[in-house]
Amino acid sequence: MPSEALQPTEGAEIIIKAEVQAEKQQTKQVLLFYCTESEDLARKVAAQSEFIQLQSINWRSFDDGFPNLFINKAHNIRGQHVAFLASFSSPAVIFEQLSVIYSLPRLFVASFTLVLPFFPTGSFERMEVEGDVATAFTMARILTNVPISRGGPTSLVTFDIHALQERFYFGDQVLPCFESGIPLLKQRLHQLAESEKIVVAFPDDGAWKRFHKLLDNFPMVVCNKVREGDKRIVRLKEGEPKGCHVVIVDDLVQSGGTLLECQKVLADKGAAKVSAYVTHAVFPKRSWDKFIHKSEDNSDKAFTYFWITDSCPLTVKAIGNKSPFEILSLAGSIADALQI
Repeated sequence: MPSEALQPTEGAEIIIKAEVQAEKQQTKQVLLFYCTESEDLARKVAAQSEFIQLQSINWRSFDDGFPNLFINKAHNIRGQHVAFLASFSSPAVIFEQLSVIYSLPRLFVASFTLVLPFFPTGSFERMEVEGDVATAFTMARILTNVPISRGGPTSLVTFDIHALQERFYFGDQVLPCFESGIPLLKQRLHQLAESEKIVVAFPDDGAWKRFHKLLDNFPMVVCNKVREGDKRIVRLKEGEPKGCHVVIVDDLVQSGGTLLECQKVLADKGAAKVSAYVTHAVFPKRSWDKFIHKSEDNSDKAFTYFWITDSCPLTVKAIGNKSPFEILSLAGSIADALQI
């Protein structure tokens, strides 16, 4: 007698189980190390996937102030896919992290991925006269020379790098993976009421070049800076903001002066609401404070929303949930990038 045929539902379940098993076999188990500043983001990344496991490093210093570092359970990471989540928030913390970044690939790991959400150097650089030093190029050369692992060159994951030419600063010994926080912004915009009335604004041509292709499903406004005497004034270059919720988009913010000037221009041109998004909220010297809603009266609220990512952990910790700021976490994007 032939064996009893499988029922259709049983056959479908077997296929689904086989597909799930095949997917698990293709998914990498990643051991994720992190610097002290990035612990909160690292925990969020690990929560995205059962295939990401957090690992620890003892971040200590000798009496003279130089790093005294120890990678815990170093023997156990042999043959494993390893990643490090970095935060180069100041020159003071870069050296100790570079020491770890240079050490991990040499521990016989299967592959090594460096996640540096914010590539900080070069945001103020202008190579205009002989003697100007390109610190962004210097940092790119340092990261290019991270030792290769058993699996080959280091993968470098970074988000919305400031100047487009910096993409070409890295040598062939590292594999840069350039990601963006813009998909997080688009997802949030579609959650807003009356999302069809949203217009995206760029504070200058540089921001337009970086992001307009990622946001081409929205109407656009472009501003620019013009010089009048000793002052640089923001003006509307093209587009129509009247009656719309205008969202200013840029890669990073420092003092925030340009964003405030853009907000005033857009409001004067009839924008119903003005919000802002930046991937990297640097905000040195607590410059974020000028954006905080100081009262419940809407009349003094320059920005309805101010969206930032958690690429700058110290800023996120300082701002907390103060209105109008909202944090769009890169955790899911980083978890996905670790599987590339």
